[in-house]
Amino acid sequence: MKNKWLLVLVFVSFQSAWASVNEDPFIWLEDIESKKSMDWVKGQNKISESELRSQPIYQEIHDKALEILNSKDKIRYVNIRGDKVYNFWRDEKNIRGLYREANLQDYLANKPQWETVFDLDKISEAEGENWVYSGMNCLYPDYELCLMSLSRGGADATVVREFNIKTRKFVENGFYLPEAKSATAWKDANTLYVGTDFGEGSLTSSGYPRISKLWKRGTPLTEAKVVYEASTESVSAGVYRSFRASGKQDFIYDATSFYTTEFYLLNGNKKTKIIKQDDAQIVGIYNKNIFVELKSDWKYQGKEFKQGTVIYSPMASVKKGRPDYRVFVEPSDTKIIDWIQFSKNYVWVSWMDNVGSVIERMEVSSDGKWKTLRVPMDTKGQVSLSGLQEDSDSFFVTYENFTQPDTLYYMEGMTLKLTELQKLPAWFDAKTIQVEQHFADSKDGTKVPYFVVMKKGTRLNGKNPTLLYGYGGFEVSMRPYYSALTGSTWLARGGVYVLANIRGGGEFGPRWHQAALKEKRSKAYEDFEAIAKDLFARKITSSKHLGAQGGSNGGLLVGNMITRSPELFNAIVCQVPLLDMKRYNKLLAGASWMAEYGDPDNPKEWDYIKAFSPYHNLDENRSYPRVFFTTSTRDDRVHPGHARKMVARMKNMGHDVLYYENIEGGHGGASDNNQEAHLYAMIYAYLFMQLK
Repeated sequence: MKNKWLLVLVFVSFQSAWASVNEDPFIWLEDIESKKSMDWVKGQNKISESELRSQPIYQEIHDKALEILNSKDKIRYVNIRGDKVYNFWRDEKNIRGLYREANLQDYLANKPQWETVFDLDKISEAEGENWVYSGMNCLYPDYELCLMSLSRGGADATVVREFNIKTRKFVENGFYLPEAKSATAWKDANTLYVGTDFGEGSLTSSGYPRISKLWKRGTPLTEAKVVYEASTESVSAGVYRSFRASGKQDFIYDATSFYTTEFYLLNGNKKTKIIKQDDAQIVGIYNKNIFVELKSDWKYQGKEFKQGTVIYSPMASVKKGRPDYRVFVEPSDTKIIDWIQFSKNYVWVSWMDNVGSVIERMEVSSDGKWKTLRVPMDTKGQVSLSGLQEDSDSFFVTYENFTQPDTLYYMEGMTLKLTELQKLPAWFDAKTIQVEQHFADSKDGTKVPYFVVMKKGTRLNGKNPTLLYGYGGFEVSMRPYYSALTGSTWLARGGVYVLANIRGGGEFGPRWHQAALKEKRSKAYEDFEAIAKDLFARKITSSKHLGAQGGSNGGLLVGNMITRSPELFNAIVCQVPLLDMKRYNKLLAGASWMAEYGDPDNPKEWDYIKAFSPYHNLDENRSYPRVFFTTSTRDDRVHPGHARKMVARMKNMGHDVLYYENIEGGHGGASDNNQEAHLYAMIYAYLFMQLK
């Protein structure tokens, strides 16, 4: 992810020692649950837990974290289905969770009478399983039949079981899929579109379904008929039905790479390809029009559309294979489209303007043009909509920023009237906190924004313990958000929190993301380093008191801080990371990310990938901060072998690092509140130990 690979020319000697992956002395740690690997994991866990739990601040942070996580003062977020709402709830008595039902009107009156639909703790105990709830897909329009996804220990792979909402029971002899990364969708009450692990050759090289079948109730899965078959080189493929009042429509999608998808309309046995750029994404269907977001500039039928523009076309022309696209909305240099959603009479557009949020309501006027009205809400936070239905213009709105707890409103779309329903308690004194947005000059002169959250009156003496968090990949935007845990444990004790908006993310649309793809990856790292240096220049902190944190792709980011610029940091929390970029495409879902990083098996691409492969750029003669690595045995997205091997190699070189692997938890790192509180307390005990 960075060009500062010029700094690592001194590491040329590593090439001969690492010329072949077969020479990797720690490859045995990729065997996830072997006795040898797990003995190593348990040994490392014992060392780290012993030291971090002994820190005076550990228990205090653990107890506060558990209090917050188990608090009953949480927003009861719901899904609306007809005149009912549904909520998944966890607390200290319901560790795995309850799925509950209430009447919509009672919920809006803030007097819901909850009825338990299922109790996951009881189900787990009865079945002897560590179930983690992963979602419910219920059949429109009565929502009685549902496909429940349950994960063992928080993995991405799930078991799918048919459940009846009205009877509150699993359907006897109903649809059932064993553990896999499945893709399921209702066609009707007796038919599913299903993609799963059908056996040898049925998955893509990324480990996702490539074959979709039509499965009829009462027949074995082996008799399901193939509807679509993608290449093994695709990331994934599937079929689903869109249920709308204006009519049903079946779609085929084929994700040919992480950023390119082919879509087809399916009518009977006829497939009609939707004409669009391969990297353009379908936003949805509204008022018999299909809406498409462009990730690149596009010339089509004599029209020129800008990157980041949302265009639309009547479905009738799409079905004929001749879409008549026109501009719906287009971005500016700093204002980009975040998301678009639809209600009965309006289209709702969320914009990001210098990382702030602006919501607009759009409708077609009598002259056929789009009329826009801005929703009167604060722009310095993050806004999301939920519960939108095509037969209503009322829905839920959630707002939060660094100092305002998540607040749930009910909006009447016609009048834009907002009614506050619930608000999280204030877990720290927001009046004592100030938020600033600054811009750092990256190596190539690009202005890179970041937020600083700290106590008012903080002395700018370079001695403040500061945590710099970043991600920088996959067009994911880092937005202002309220963190009760960070506020009550870090900010309240004088810590400074910094959120980076580096390239590779989506803060300024596709161009911001594409600026750090593949051979340009170094731009993301240069941006992060520039922010660190800008913090020093402003005397907010110094290298002795600066820590960095990132997970997944963010783990790769901070992994590169270890090898590129360790002198900038005195603490690094590297969570569920990618680190061995020579083998990442061979481990779990790694092959799906080659559109982001490149193909390490292609010698020309490995030439630039090796520069941002932390595992290959370690140096036994260089000084590194004492890093804290965390991962999960049950993470079936980013292989725990990345973190394991990095720690083993660093320790073999004589570097002192800490490692903790949760035996459960999936890619999130924890599968219940107790595990999350423990992990959180260890991380902050480590940060205070290193930085304060």
